[in-house]
Amino acid sequence: MQSHLRSWLVERNDKLHVQFFRYLLVAVAAFAVDFGTYTILVKVVDIHPVVAATIGFLLGIIVNYLLSIRWVFDKRSHSARYELIVFTTIGLVGLGLTDMIIWLIAVKAGQDELLAKIIATAIVFFWNFGARKIILFNKEKSWQSPTSGQQ
Repeated sequence: MQSHLRSWLVERNDKLHVQFFRYLLVAVAAFAVDFGTYTILVKVVDIHPVVAATIGFLLGIIVNYLLSIRWVFDKRSHSARYELIVFTTIGLVGLGLTDMIIWLIAVKAGQDELLAKIIATAIVFFWNFGARKIILFNKEKSWQSPTSGQQ
C-alpha cells in the first residue's frame, strides 16, 4: 500500500491517470489562491468581477505552473523558456474563457459572482489539463519546438 501511495504522490510517474490526479490536486491549490483572491477583491475591496477574476486567475496560474512542472508531468520536453510561453498562452486562453463565462453568468444574467466563478473554473480546468498534456507534455507529439529538450 505504501509503495502504491508513493507512486501516486512522490515518484516520477507518466501514467495519464496519475498525472490527472496530481493535476487535480494542483488545481485545488491554484483554485484556492485564485478563488481566495477573487472573493476578497469582489466582496471586500468591491472590484468588478471580471477584473478580480483576471487578477485571481493570474496568481493561480503561477501556482499551477510551478507545481505542474515539478510534480505533475513526468519530464520537460522543451526548453524552459518555450515551456513557459506555451503554458502561459494556454492559461491566457483559459483566462479568456473564465472572463467570458463570468461575464455571461454574473454580469449579463445577474447571477451570483461566486457561482459564476465556480462554473468557469470547472470548465477551464478540463481545457487547461487537456491542452497542457497534449500540446506541452506529450511524449508522442508529432511537432516540437526548435529547442526541444533543452533546459
